[in-house]
Amino acid sequence: MAVPADHPAYPVGLRLAGRRVLVLGGGQVAQRRLPALLGAGADVLLVAPAATPSVEAMATAGELRWERRPYAPGDLEGAWYALIATDDPAANEAASTEAEQRRVWCVRSDDADAATAWTPATGHSEGVTVAVLTTGAQSRDPRRTAAIRDAVVEGLREGSLLAPRHRERTPSVALVGGGPGDPDLITVRGRRLLAEADVVIADRLGPRDLLAELPPHVEVVDAAKIPYGRYMAQEAINQALVEHAKAGKRVVRLKGGDPFVFGRGMEEAQALAEAGIPCTVVPGISSSVSVPAAAGIPVTHRGVAHEFTVVSGHVAPGDPRSLVDWDALGRLRGTLVILMGVDKLGAIARALIAAGRDPRTPVALVQEGTTAAQRRVDATLATAEDTARAEDVRPPAVIVVGEVVTVGPAAL
Repeated sequence: MAVPADHPAYPVGLRLAGRRVLVLGGGQVAQRRLPALLGAGADVLLVAPAATPSVEAMATAGELRWERRPYAPGDLEGAWYALIATDDPAANEAASTEAEQRRVWCVRSDDADAATAWTPATGHSEGVTVAVLTTGAQSRDPRRTAAIRDAVVEGLREGSLLAPRHRERTPSVALVGGGPGDPDLITVRGRRLLAEADVVIADRLGPRDLLAELPPHVEVVDAAKIPYGRYMAQEAINQALVEHAKAGKRVVRLKGGDPFVFGRGMEEAQALAEAGIPCTVVPGISSSVSVPAAAGIPVTHRGVAHEFTVVSGHVAPGDPRSLVDWDALGRLRGTLVILMGVDKLGAIARALIAAGRDPRTPVALVQEGTTAAQRRVDATLATAEDTARAEDVRPPAVIVVGEVVTVGPAAL
């Protein structure tokens, strides 16, 4: 029976778990389609004289049954769904005819108009399956269908396509690492959660440009900590997270870098746990590696540095509150990355030199890395303090100490 080409397909989701599916042909089409069929729990019978290595591996692993032979009449018996994808037009036509007689929905890779079912372009995002069909003889275009699918899935993943959840949810908080500053460097998951938020409690060092994209109803709480200036106490931040979550709001704590790299994220997670509020941690790109990379500095390089150490310079060497063993760091020969250490740079350089580091060791200071205002200043351990003062280097800046500073170009 010929299927009219000018009628649109009726979209439906097939529940194939435990039901027999026949796949004819073990080539590239089968290789692409089989994972989804197996993921749906289908009882797959593959009929093909040969198969690609990936398809053969599925059979070897017991994920499907494989009969190594060509199509034979009767293969469609008991099937609920069939995928016909051989390189033999006569076999495809015969199998399609049998599927029609047995009322089995059938997809054909060689002739979509002769099929009784079409496979949509599908994608997935956070438990949602996106399926796209372009129908009609004049409008069917697999590349356009795939492009539409990709655009929708990408929009859902990154949060640019808003799809608010309307069912009630238990109070929760997401601790989102926003990355080093460039809004494009936040993770896909972090951006999606930000788009779904009712309240955003934001750090000064987070990707501030993303706040401008939030809808008007979103409450933004300024949790900035300015060095030696105004700041929101950590206890107040913890309390705000708890209070907003208990009010039923979707809360995102937007932090710079990664929440657990000098970000006090665990303190916030502990406060939420004590309050009985679920917490999701979304890792972020740490400035300790991303900012040097953006400035053309690899923290490791073959034949130059096989290790790198990240430390906080917030407390100066010699201060009783310091937990950093600067003597040990001075004896290392790998790369040293120092965060929050611009105002302590002189004391840090002197401590490293006293512990054995060569005063001529290259140093790079990268201010506001990954942002439009990024700049790099080079020096040595001996000259770092004076150079930083003369160049007016200010926080936030990442300090890189080691031979890797001279490996690459001055900037990328």
